[in-house]
Amino acid sequence: MKRRAFLLGAAGAIAAPAVHAEAWPKGQPIRVIVPFPAGAANDAMGRLAAQQLQDRLGATTVVENRAGGSAVIGTTMALNAAPDGYTLLASAFNHIVMNHVVKGVTFDPQKDFEVIGRTARAPLLMVMSPNQSQNTVAEVAAAAKAKPDEWTFALAALGAPGHLATIDFMRRTGTTIATTPYRGTAPALTDVMGGHVQLLIDASFALLPPARNGKVKTLGITTKDRSPLAPDIATLSEQGLPGFDFQSWYGLWAPKGTPHDICQRVNDLMRETMAEPEIVQRLNKSLLEPVVETIDETKAFIAAEVPKHVALLAAAHFEAQ
Repeated sequence: MKRRAFLLGAAGAIAAPAVHAEAWPKGQPIRVIVPFPAGAANDAMGRLAAQQLQDRLGATTVVENRAGGSAVIGTTMALNAAPDGYTLLASAFNHIVMNHVVKGVTFDPQKDFEVIGRTARAPLLMVMSPNQSQNTVAEVAAAAKAKPDEWTFALAALGAPGHLATIDFMRRTGTTIATTPYRGTAPALTDVMGGHVQLLIDASFALLPPARNGKVKTLGITTKDRSPLAPDIATLSEQGLPGFDFQSWYGLWAPKGTPHDICQRVNDLMRETMAEPEIVQRLNKSLLEPVVETIDETKAFIAAEVPKHVALLAAAHFEAQ
């Protein structure tokens, strides 16, 4: 259905008519762009949102994985899409600091997108190749100081919580470890499991299963307190890095100018979804915790997060890559 079919307004009016939620959706597929490869938590949360839109609104939804450029490729596609409610972006924490970590990003993630809301959060895990002899954070730090050329951190995505946690880990431990960026968690994890790189900090969603199966060694969880969903995993904070606290989180955005009532309708739908016991139980199995927030609550959360992490990047003398 062409865009004019659902634009409402007086016939022949010169001013552009407004889009109202009651006129959306009507037949046209809704694209949910995921700027990362399939298989990670970001993808899972995007697919959950797409399924809920389809089930609850009777809409046809299409998930498009547009990975590359540290999420810039997919994010730019959403940025340039028509602001009519038929394109949504399912991204994560790194979306809000993208212009500080990726060279050449000219848009402002806070100003150039409409916030719909956060949907879930998860602690990070720090894991290590199974062929390494070390077993604790202190042992890793000592070994990396002694022979830094033998250690490399994999980065699943620039600007992701795992990237910032990696920076803070080196700052706190006084280590200088080489980093290698990857196009998503899956290839980074594959190289850690294979011993090609030694360390990775990333969302528990992807790292917990291979950790439980012994394919990687678990060094610790990155939240301030132990997760009630995995109480057996020690925190980095209790291993000599007090106050070490990083989480991954996921959310939805729309192109700038998407009508507020459409954004509000999607927010309402996702808040209802994230409160359902069945959904909570399903997410908890992967250490994901549903987030139920209004648009304004998510905006306030993001506004507080950005300065904190930009300051961490500056303290580490990080330059956009």
